[in-house]
Amino acid sequence: MKADHSYAELITRSGEAATLASCSALLGWDEQTYMPHAGAEHRGRQMAALAGLHHEKATHPRIGELLGELEGSDLTADPESVSAVNVRELRRNFDRLTRLPRRLVEELARVTSIGQQEWVEARRLKDFGVLRPTLETIFALKRDEAACLRIGDDPYDSLLDEYEPGARGDALARLFGALRDGLVPIVAEILGAGRPSSSTVLNRDYPVDRQRIFGEAIAVAVGFDFRRGRLDTTAHPFCTMIGPGDCRITTRFDPRDLGDGVFGILHEVGHGLYDQGLDPAHFGTPMGEAVSLGVHESQSRLWENLVGRGRAFWSYAFPMARQVFHDVLHDVDADEFHRAVNLVEPSLVRVRADEVTYNLHVIIRFELERALLAGDLDVSELCGAWDDAYASVLGLRPPDDALGCLQDIHWSAGLVGYFPTYTLGNLYAAQLFDRFVADEGDPSGAFARGDFDPLLAWLRDRVHRHGRRYPPAQLIERATGSPLDHRPFLAALARKYGPLYGVRLAPAP
Repeated sequence: MKADHSYAELITRSGEAATLASCSALLGWDEQTYMPHAGAEHRGRQMAALAGLHHEKATHPRIGELLGELEGSDLTADPESVSAVNVRELRRNFDRLTRLPRRLVEELARVTSIGQQEWVEARRLKDFGVLRPTLETIFALKRDEAACLRIGDDPYDSLLDEYEPGARGDALARLFGALRDGLVPIVAEILGAGRPSSSTVLNRDYPVDRQRIFGEAIAVAVGFDFRRGRLDTTAHPFCTMIGPGDCRITTRFDPRDLGDGVFGILHEVGHGLYDQGLDPAHFGTPMGEAVSLGVHESQSRLWENLVGRGRAFWSYAFPMARQVFHDVLHDVDADEFHRAVNLVEPSLVRVRADEVTYNLHVIIRFELERALLAGDLDVSELCGAWDDAYASVLGLRPPDDALGCLQDIHWSAGLVGYFPTYTLGNLYAAQLFDRFVADEGDPSGAFARGDFDPLLAWLRDRVHRHGRRYPPAQLIERATGSPLDHRPFLAALARKYGPLYGVRLAPAP
């Protein structure tokens, strides 16, 4: 009976901390969508105050006492039970947060809030110098954070563990090395194929108001519930879960690039479907939270690429696109459009990268942020190192800072260790989709009819409903029957792009 009371108090305290975090999430969403630029300094103070309150509540000594009472009790006897999962994961959170001084938490919240606004201005001016002093401060603070957390010998692991629990930098470096070795010949074969392909049909005049109509229609088609969510515009697309019944997705629209808005929406909808698939009854506890950013990213990449860039999807969506953009697409057929959205071409911008070269962008960022955190690369040297990496890996050199090291908001927001989760998401997505096809059969016919319910139901059963019941690697292995492996992703690329480009792509090594 005492354990029951202790557990009820623990869950109440967890819910109170989650409510404070949701207030910060709402302010963060507003900062990126509607807040006036001049409000940055005050928003920084607001975010710092909330971060301090959240830290105080989440590290209250009483939580440690409650966890001590519950660990080893009957409520934790079954490690997969709701109560056992919540106790285990709240212990993990408590131990992590209690290592961080409140002053550091508040300062990180304040500086990164300002940094994100400076990033917007730096991008506008194409001048890294606007952001550089604040970014130097951010990386110094992140080194302090890593030193406090002390997870493993590599400071990077302490930050990576927040986004992908259990992942380690050295292991990812080996995995990404094998992936790069497999990607390089695929890219070379495709680029050497000589088969003409172009994305010009995406670069016609697409009115933004009609792009939004079309984007919302496909979001609804794949399952996003606008009664419990909304779509807004921002400089850098994102999805944020404010709380039960309130999931915010964003995109950006370019009147001369249909793909930027449409695939931005599909990507963020994938995140939103995961958030809307979590059990609202468990809000405020680990069982009501996504297990990791890598798994979260698997959902966005699966819907964006494995569904949204598939021929069956456009059998359904292209007739709708021609209705919405009749004057623009009247001379284009579905096959031409499908080839356009699957153009493989090295580019400078990660979020606009094709499915084949995308992970090379991520690997560059992973290597740079590890070097920045370790002190092997100074922030003042970042632009040059970035440009050299792009020239070496993708054969392109950015013409300015906006297309170079300023294209992502992550570091200005303090999200060091986040980038690897994008590639992990791609690898997880390939394994999940392969398993779905093995379990349910070829979904092409259903997709062509606009029926995406079987896939969403399968993901809800295998991924969404479990919250943080299993660590990320275990969740993927349970869902797919196999541990994390880069080869299914490479095999999927070979199956898809070989026929599109008329080349025989070798099986994944």
